[in-house]
Amino acid sequence: MTVTVELPEALAERLATEAARRGLSVTDLALEALSERFGSPRRRLSFAAIGSSSTGRHAAEAEELLAEGGFGTDSADR
Repeated sequence: MTVTVELPEALAERLATEAARRGLSVTDLALEALSERFGSPRRRLSFAAIGSSSTGRHAAEAEELLAEGGFGTDSADR
C-alpha cells in the first residue's frame, strides 16, 4: 500500500536528519515510527491482577489482619 503524507517542513527536516543519522531511508524511518505507534495492539497481561485482594482487605491493614489471626493460613486449616 502506498500512502502520501504532507508533513510540516520542520517535521520533514527532523525526519530526514534522524534517518541520515541512523543510516536509514526516510521511508524506512517513517515506517518504523508508524509501526511502533500503530503496529500490533498491545497484549493484555493476564497476570496483571495477581495479588489483588479477594476479600477487599489490603496490605495497609496487615497489622490488623495479623492480630485477627488466620492471616496466611488456608481456611481448611482453621
